[in-house]
Amino acid sequence: MSVIELNQLFEDTAKISELKRYIDKAVELAGNGNDVILTGPAPVWLYLKIAHALHGKVRTLVYRSPATGDVVIFDHNPF
Repeated sequence: MSVIELNQLFEDTAKISELKRYIDKAVELAGNGNDVILTGPAPVWLYLKIAHALHGKVRTLVYRSPATGDVVIFDHNPF
């Protein structure tokens, strides 16, 4: 499973004006058909946009947080 730490996509504060760059980088890191975990301190809007961008590109997407543990966002694994 690949782990993408969203806070590594930006410095200091995420900016909506840089959203396309964040999405492009996350899609590149995720690859196609992989199992991916999103984690790290980042704004909710960034999590939502990245999750939407990865839908249809990755097999499974999981949100990981110390408070919640792993939460499956979607799982398109046929098994």
